[in-house]
Parts: sequence; structure tokens; C-alpha cells
Amino acid sequence: MQPNTHLQQLDGNYLFTEIVRRTEAYRQANPDKQILRLGVGDVTRPLPQPIVEAMLRAVEEMGQTDTFRGYGLENGYAWLREAIIENDYRPRGVTLDIKEVFISDGAGSDIGNLGELFAASNRVAIPEPAYPAYVDSSLMAGRPIEFLPCTAENGFVPSLPEQRADIIYLCYPNNPTGSVLTRGQLAEWVNYARAHQSIIIYDAAYEAFIQDPDIPHSIYEIEGAKEVAIEVRSFSKTAGFTGVRCGYTVVPIETGLQAMWLRRQCTKYNGTSYISQRGALAAYTPEGKAAIRANIAYYQGTAQLLLNGLRALGYEVSGGVNAPYIWCRVPKGYDSWSFFEYLLHTCQVVCTPGAGFGPSGEGYIRFSAFSDRHDCEMALERMKNIG
Repeated sequence: MQPNTHLQQLDGNYLFTEIVRRTEAYRQANPDKQILRLGVGDVTRPLPQPIVEAMLRAVEEMGQTDTFRGYGLENGYAWLREAIIENDYRPRGVTLDIKEVFISDGAGSDIGNLGELFAASNRVAIPEPAYPAYVDSSLMAGRPIEFLPCTAENGFVPSLPEQRADIIYLCYPNNPTGSVLTRGQLAEWVNYARAHQSIIIYDAAYEAFIQDPDIPHSIYEIEGAKEVAIEVRSFSKTAGFTGVRCGYTVVPIETGLQAMWLRRQCTKYNGTSYISQRGALAAYTPEGKAAIRANIAYYQGTAQLLLNGLRALGYEVSGGVNAPYIWCRVPKGYDSWSFFEYLLHTCQVVCTPGAGFGPSGEGYIRFSAFSDRHDCEMALERMKNIG
């Protein structure tokens, strides 16, 4: 037996696991301190009631002989895939075939698993700082990576790769910087992929937070994108499914990868639970949409509170307008992890060190608007008091 030595290239601890470890160590040493968690992007508002009711009905069905369901289709129930097409894509002028939509247990799983469609020799381009799964899954497969720095100097918008890239990861609205791409900027990436026969894995997990009408919600709003792009979406950050698990991926037939992805899923995935899918379907009812809009508006308000509050304290910040994350430069004399420790130990405020997202993230921290509004207000007050 020989282990996969590529895994030895990964950091000892996953970023968010390390944050939890350090926070828990501080909590145990200081049990009387109230810790304010503005780091991990986990939602804090409960599931909308229409979704809860739909899932309860589904549980009841599973307890009756005549309505019990076992294994479902590996790519999801047709009624949910049709609802996704009708609600998320058709209003934006995007036409999809039901065969191109695949329901899963979340965007994170699909992002990690999509790499199985490609040979290990394929070159990968990743704008960074980046969600760690893009880098880690590429390293696990032994693929060469070109990092595309996103910095304040380039407006946190990456340049096209210097070397030909076979696989390109794009995440917009961006995690962690909160930046977005205009229609013209996204078209440049689509044109590049078409010219070089590349594939774009487009993470659109945060599209519900877009407020600017000129910012595309889907890469398929760009002409030719269905030839070169796979789009991944999640119900976690929109409908509060972080503890329920449901998302979906669109693999257009034009990419030549749709049948391969179906075959992979049939072998390695037994399908998302019926209960979760019924909850996801309820997100598209009028009542579900209204409740989700209210939750998104709450998080957008919290993002604005953090953005304005940090600026008032003298911090250099960006993001937080079309995204739920605020990207904050740390004060002179600190790096990302030392300022994380400083805020934890002096203010009991948990953020995310930017260095955990890649070299270009060094010198920054990320604040998440997926937090209780009162906790954010308290965090800003504590930071004000330390100067």
C-alpha cells in the first residue's frame, strides 16, 4: 500500500478547523468571557417556516407505508430540478434541460468531486485569496496550479492566466473578498475559456446577495458560457440549509461532461434525501421566497453595519455590498493570524485570518455577516474601546 502523497502538501489543519481549535482553547481558558463569532460563514437565522413545514410533511410521508420513499434518482427529483430551472434561470434568459441539473448535498461536496472529471495533468488557475477547497482538491489530485493574485491594487479582480489553464475556478460574489465581476469582466473569462478549450468551475453560492442590477447572477447570462462552464449553487447561504445540506450543480450538455458527471454520481452518490429536497422545493413557493428575501435582507443589513462600522474605526475595508463578507486590512505591525489572536484575546471577537485563503490574503481578515446583528454591534463597540 502506498498513500496518496499529494495530501501531504496540505496544511496540517483545515482553515476553519484551526479557527475552531484556537477559539475553543481560549473559551476553555476563559469560561466567563462572551465570545462573538464573526468568522465562519455559517448562517444564524433559523430555517424559514414554509421550509420547516414542508420538511415536516416529508418526514410524515417517510413514516407511512404508502408514501415512504427509498433511494431517489442520483441527480435529484424532477420536480426540484424543474423548479430550479423555472425560478433561478429562465427569468434571466437562460434555457436549461432538466438533464443538466444535478441535486447534491451541498456546493462544497460538488466542488471537491468535480475534479474527478479531469485528468491529473490538467493545469488549474485559481484566483487567490480563495475558498480553500479549490486549492486543496487540486493538490489532492496532483494538478499544477497557477495562482492569480487578487489584491487591492487590481481591485481584487484577477488577471487572465499567463500560462494556458485547463481548469479555472471562479467564485462570484467572491469568498472571501466580497468582490464581484461585471458582465464585461465575466465575458473575458468565458471568451478565454472558449479560445483555449478550458472549463470554468463557477461557484455562485452567494448570488442571492447581489444588489447591483448590472452584476450577472449566473455565468450562463454570458453568451457561449454553456460551452465552457459548470455552475455550482447552494441552498445553505440563501435558505439556511447549512445544517440540512442541499445544493445543485449545472453541467451543460455543450461542455461534453454532462454524461460523465451523471455516470460518476450514479457510482459514488446515492442521492440527496427526499426530506431535504422537499425543503428546497418549498424555497420556491411564494411564502418561501418572501421568507428568504427577509433573511437575505437581514444579512445584507448586518454587512452594511460591519462595513460602515469598521470604516468609522479607521479600517481599510471592501466587500459587504453584493456579498456577505467584509475584507479588512489588518493594522501595521500585525499579520493575519496575530491580529486574529489579538481580537480574540482582547475583544473576544472571532474573525477569519486572510492568510488561510492564500498568500494574497496575508495582511487581511474576513468578517462574516452571517452573524447576529447584536453581536456585530457589540463587536464594533469592543473594537472601538481598544482603539
